[in-house]
Amino acid sequence: MSAAIFAGIAGFAGSVSAQEEVQPEEVAEVEVVEFGDAYGAFISDPSAAFFTISNLWLLLAAALVFTMHLGFATLESGLTQSKNTVNVLFKNVFIITMGILTYAFWGFNSMYPGDFNGFFAPGSWFDVSASMEYMSSEYADYTWYTDFIFQAMFAATAATIVSGAVAERVKLPSFMIFATLLVTFAYPVTGSWQWGGGWLAERGFYDFAGSSLVHGFGGFAALGCVIILGARRGKYVDGKIKPIVGHSMPLATIGVFLLFLGWFGFNGGSVLNADPYLVSLVFVTTALAAAGGAMGAIFLSWVLLRKPDLSMALNGVLAGLVGITAGADSISPALSIVTGLIAGALVVVSIIFFDKIKIDDPVGAISVHGVCGIFGTLAVAFFSEAAPFGIQAIGTLSICAFAFVVSIILFGLLKVTIGVRVSEEEEAEGLDIGEHGQEAYAIKPS
Repeated sequence: MSAAIFAGIAGFAGSVSAQEEVQPEEVAEVEVVEFGDAYGAFISDPSAAFFTISNLWLLLAAALVFTMHLGFATLESGLTQSKNTVNVLFKNVFIITMGILTYAFWGFNSMYPGDFNGFFAPGSWFDVSASMEYMSSEYADYTWYTDFIFQAMFAATAATIVSGAVAERVKLPSFMIFATLLVTFAYPVTGSWQWGGGWLAERGFYDFAGSSLVHGFGGFAALGCVIILGARRGKYVDGKIKPIVGHSMPLATIGVFLLFLGWFGFNGGSVLNADPYLVSLVFVTTALAAAGGAMGAIFLSWVLLRKPDLSMALNGVLAGLVGITAGADSISPALSIVTGLIAGALVVVSIIFFDKIKIDDPVGAISVHGVCGIFGTLAVAFFSEAAPFGIQAIGTLSICAFAFVVSIILFGLLKVTIGVRVSEEEEAEGLDIGEHGQEAYAIKPS
C-alpha cells in the first residue's frame, strides 16, 4: 500500500513539473470511471492524479469563498447600529441561499452558455447528465458539479455588497426582490461577457477573479440603490456630516479577517487547478496586496483625519484585496504591494469624497468594491502585460455602467410601486423590531 501511495505521489509530482509544457488541447479527456477503478487510475495515471487533486482544491476553495459570506455578515453588522443587527444578518442569510438556488435554476447556464452569441444567452437548470461527467479536455481539471458550486459562491457576492451600502433604512421585501433579480439575471450577463467567452473575452479583456465582474459590479449596483434610497436620517444635518458609529468594532474586525481568509479561495481557486506555482503565487500576491492596502489606508487616514481610524484600516485591507483580484496571477509580488498601497489610499479618499457629496454608505462598500474594483482592473494594464489599458478601461466601465443602470431601473421601479424605504418611525426604532419583531441582544451593548 505504501509503495502504491508513493508511486501515486511521484506520478503527481512528475505531472506538476510538466504543466507549463502541456497545452489544454493536448490533455486527453478523462472518461468516467467507477469508484473502484478510480483508485487504480489515480496511482497509475499522472493526469488522473492531477485532476483529482485539482478538483479537490477547487472544492476547498469554494468552501473558503463560502466563509466570505460569514465575513460580510459580521462586517456589516459590526459597522451598523445594534438595533439593525438582525436585519443585516437576515439579509445575508437570504442572499447566499437565494443565490445558490437561482444560480442553479438560471445563472450557471446563462453565464456559461457554450454556444455564445456575444452579448446574452438564456439559462436554465444545469445539465444533470453533464454534471456526472468530467469536464471536456479544454477544461480538464474539475467536474461540472465542482464548477457550479465554485461559481455559485461568487454569484451571491454582488448582492451582499449592495446589502451593506443600503443598510439601516431599506425595506426588507424590496431588497429581497431587488437582490434576487440582480443575482439571477443581471450578474450572469456581465459575467458571460468575459468568463462565458463573450465580447470582452474576444477582445482580450483580463479579469482573473473578478475585480470588475464581481466587485465593481456589486459596488456600482450599490451606488445606484443608494442614490435612489437616500441617506440615513440624521447623517447629514445643516451641511455637516454626523458620524453614525457602528456598534461593534470587534465584529467588524472579525469580519475582515474572515474575508481575508476567504479571499485565498476566491483568488487561489480562480487558478482552476492545483498548479503549485500559480496557486502559491496567487496566495502571495493576495496577502501582500491586502497588507499594502492596510498600510496605505492607515497612514493616509491618519494624516487626513488626525487619528488612526480602525474602520479605515479594515477597509484598506479589503481595498487591497479587491485591487489585486483582477491581476493576482499576472502582477508580480513586488508590484502587488504597490497595487495594495494605492488601493488602500484610494479607498480613504473615496469614502471621504462620497460623504462630502452626501452618498451615505454605512460600510464603505461603494468605495471598496466599486472604486477599487475599477482600479484593480486597470492595475492589470499598469503593472503586468496581461492586457492593454484600452480594453481594460472599456471592460471595467462597461461592467460597472451596466450594473449601475440596471440597479437604477430595478430599484426605481420598486420605489414607485411598493417603496424602498422604511418609515421615519421604523428607522428610528430600528429595523430589527420594525421588520422582524426581534432584537439581536437581550442586553443592550453599551
